[in-house]
Amino acid sequence: MSEQSVIHDIGYQRYTGPRLGRAYAARSLFEHGVRVAFGLGRSAKAKIFPWIVIGLVTSLAVIVVAVKAQSGEMILTYQDLPSTASVLVMVFLAVVAPELVSRDLRNQTLPLYFSRPIRRSDYALAKLAALTTAVWLLMAGPQLLMFLGSAFSAADTAGVAAEARGMLGGWVIATCYALVFSSLAILIASIASRRAFAAGAIVVVFMITSPVVGLLAVLGDGGALSQIAPMFSPFSLPEGVRSWLFDTSIPIGPYGPLYGLMTVLLVAGCTLLLLLRYRKVSL
Repeated sequence: MSEQSVIHDIGYQRYTGPRLGRAYAARSLFEHGVRVAFGLGRSAKAKIFPWIVIGLVTSLAVIVVAVKAQSGEMILTYQDLPSTASVLVMVFLAVVAPELVSRDLRNQTLPLYFSRPIRRSDYALAKLAALTTAVWLLMAGPQLLMFLGSAFSAADTAGVAAEARGMLGGWVIATCYALVFSSLAILIASIASRRAFAAGAIVVVFMITSPVVGLLAVLGDGGALSQIAPMFSPFSLPEGVRSWLFDTSIPIGPYGPLYGLMTVLLVAGCTLLLLLRYRKVSL
């Protein structure tokens, strides 16, 4: 007895609404990445570590404001804050960067992203932009708090203007730190599918460069080698740019433009390698 096939209409319909396209998808991925970095919209457990780091960095700004209100002295400048908080920022990156990219590699969700309309390059750049923005906000927020506290205690408008210039200079340095730290951390995290391995690799790469810089500085004995040694560590490279732009911090001699070029090359190189990584990643 032959069986006759029957197609049943169970009510599924094609989507006929507006298609927001590639730009909207990339922007949504960026916004989601920033929220993930701070644990927003996630469980209380996911919020604990990011907000502990935020609280510690913010406490530095509160202490600075309190001391200035009592003594009139600025114990920590706007430009000093990124350097002072750099280790905390590194730890923040070691947790957040794997959360942004390693989880997708581990759970094999990339085919869902790359089906349409988003491209691989859109995914990589959105993740990098989200991490950079989160790190910048981590430093720029306390700098803004320092400005608000100092502006209210300023004697006149000239004092407020001076504080504003200091804050803007601090934001420039914060941007430099955010670009260098984030581009390096997201590249490392994109290589490992396990978050624990990615976090450990980020800490190792950041920390192992500091003894190298110290050794080169000793070997240079105050000469040219000592002046260019800081550019080989992500901790001191932004400080070299700071010395070039604002004539402060570490001694770099006439090599300020070289620090600026090295920063651009590092960020561009990490971004290019990140794009190549997702171009070759297996789905």
